[in-house]
Amino acid sequence: MTRETAGVRQRTNVTLPEALLRVARQLNTNLSQACERGLSAAVLEMKAAQWRQENQAAMDAWNAHVEEKGLPLAEYRQF
Repeated sequence: MTRETAGVRQRTNVTLPEALLRVARQLNTNLSQACERGLSAAVLEMKAAQWRQENQAAMDAWNAHVEEKGLPLAEYRQF
């Protein structure tokens, strides 16, 4: 359980495609749990994308440094 899913729960309304909802109900899907898993995955993906965007300049600078000077401690690599 992540920090986002821990704690107080709040009711909300969600609009879903009718066909998808029908199949989910036929399969006895717990809609709250399924929506929570999907939303949690989407939030994690968006946070990762945001982190990459915020840190892109540092990653580019490091990659340029490695291209120019090579890997630090490369002389000690065993492979």
